[in-house]
Amino acid sequence: MKHFMLLGAIFGLLAVTLGAFGAHALKARLPESLLATYEVGVRYQMYHALALFVVAWLVSTGQFRGIHIAGWLFTAGILIFSGSLYALALSGLRMLGAITPIGGVCFLAGWLWIIWTIWRQ
Repeated sequence: MKHFMLLGAIFGLLAVTLGAFGAHALKARLPESLLATYEVGVRYQMYHALALFVVAWLVSTGQFRGIHIAGWLFTAGILIFSGSLYALALSGLRMLGAITPIGGVCFLAGWLWIIWTIWRQ
């Protein structure tokens, strides 16, 4: 439980920091399309930072065996999905976009894992 709370807090802090960096430092330097890409990374990072707190809470109840797997899927999703979008926006290398869907699948799998775990209880 503690590690998902910690990860949620770290990823939330980074999302706010990266969002401010994008709004202030990158706004004048990146084309609108790449700035929009960067902002999608920040948004999904924050959504899933909050989702990590949900996982921590579900773990703390002790009712949902295996729910921690969703937390690791969300963590992987943040690193792969948001990370690849940040790298794409900052480098302009479009081939990095090929990695992004892997992170999206991790996000989907995390939500599906939560649904499945709750459903089977």
